[in-house]
Amino acid sequence: MSDLPRKAVTRTAKLAALPLGIAGRATWGLGKMIGGKSAEIVGRELQQRTAEQLFKVLGELKGGAMKFGQALSVFESALPEEVAGPYRAALTKLQEAAPPMPTATVHAVLEERLGDDWREYFLEFEEKPAAAASIGQVHRAVWHDGREVAVKVQYPGAGEALLSDLTQLSRFAKLLGPLIPGMDVKPLITELRDRISEELDYELESQAQQEHAREFAEDPDVFVPEVLHQSEKVLVTEWIDGIPLSEVIADGTEEQRDRAGQLLARFLFSGPARTGLLHADPHPGNFRLLPADEGDEDGAWKLGVLDFGTVDRLPGGLPSTIGHSLRMTLEGEAESVYELLCGEGFVKENIELDPDAVLDYLLPIIEPAQVDAFTFTRDWIRSQAARIADPRSPAHQLGKQLNLPPSYLLIHRVTLSTIGVLCQLGATVRLRDELEAWLPGFLAEDETTEELEEHEEPEEDEELETAEGDEAVTDEPAAKA
Repeated sequence: MSDLPRKAVTRTAKLAALPLGIAGRATWGLGKMIGGKSAEIVGRELQQRTAEQLFKVLGELKGGAMKFGQALSVFESALPEEVAGPYRAALTKLQEAAPPMPTATVHAVLEERLGDDWREYFLEFEEKPAAAASIGQVHRAVWHDGREVAVKVQYPGAGEALLSDLTQLSRFAKLLGPLIPGMDVKPLITELRDRISEELDYELESQAQQEHAREFAEDPDVFVPEVLHQSEKVLVTEWIDGIPLSEVIADGTEEQRDRAGQLLARFLFSGPARTGLLHADPHPGNFRLLPADEGDEDGAWKLGVLDFGTVDRLPGGLPSTIGHSLRMTLEGEAESVYELLCGEGFVKENIELDPDAVLDYLLPIIEPAQVDAFTFTRDWIRSQAARIADPRSPAHQLGKQLNLPPSYLLIHRVTLSTIGVLCQLGATVRLRDELEAWLPGFLAEDETTEELEEHEEPEEDEELETAEGDEAVTDEPAAKA
């Protein structure tokens, strides 16, 4: 591949070939059945060929097409097994790799951003990329101070490519719908478009990663590499080895799966509480299992977290409404849950629902929080997807009447994506422990504390100290981001 395909007409032609190819294979399949092959065998062959073409095109184009493929990949576990089987290998490949851009292009970007003497920054620089993603690729190198580093180089024209791809993909979103039965992919594409400018901005990514690296610097469970250098299209961070989560999903031991799942859930809920930021790209390629520090009592692994290009800014952590509604649902308080959902806009003003029916809709989804330890499986998430997707089911009819407020859209997607990864892992996780430790409002005393804080009037000196403290915080990366 000579370069990232940037011309809209070239990329559009490749993407437009996808639905045509799907239609062509359907005709091929009909011919095979007329020729005597069973529908089941033909169906498997058709899915295999479709998967191969879909992810070959998405991988080659990188940009928004590959970003869309990565976003879909975490929902793989919700697919029925007869559909998921042919897609699984292609999805895993997409999570970890894509065709590299030419060496000359990499050098041109480094010369433009670091100067003609860019090699002086490094003692060593590997020309072959260690990983390639949707908007950039990573090279392994040795920084001038001797530290091993990851050098992230953005593809030239990545912004234009992202917008072009997602515009084109949105035009035939309905054709892509069968990839995830019961899921409307158009809002997913719209949300990806809204996040493009942030993900292209390596300064924002640098600030978000630095904030996490500072907060988790001494953490026994989570490791975030430090940022050593940032310019417009180049980001240099500490290198981390470890086992990619995609490999743990494919071949990990039960201990590794359970530990990875527990730490993934811990990071999902503790990150916003500790940094005011939600890591919003939880596909397996962004996580590593690392050997834990010597002397740790809580298992032999810690979680390495990569890629902070997409974050949701939550200064107060996750909204306490989530914790309150989850706790009240578990306690069977149908009326209170319904009132809270109405107040937050999950139920529109012109719609009236039965509170008990809403409770019945929610309870199976939150089953992992009802027990001390829950084993996430593909069968469980498939049953949830089937329950909501079946047009004949009460859950489907009720779900169509619920609304997702814009402020919850990214939180919702990240949570669902993380659950998808937990199901791919088949991990047994003590989710309730993480909710009690990190989710505001989940414990009843959280609500009491909030009420007390609302009624307390600070002394004049305390108000001054608070104002001065707020002013000081604006110098922190998270605030500037």
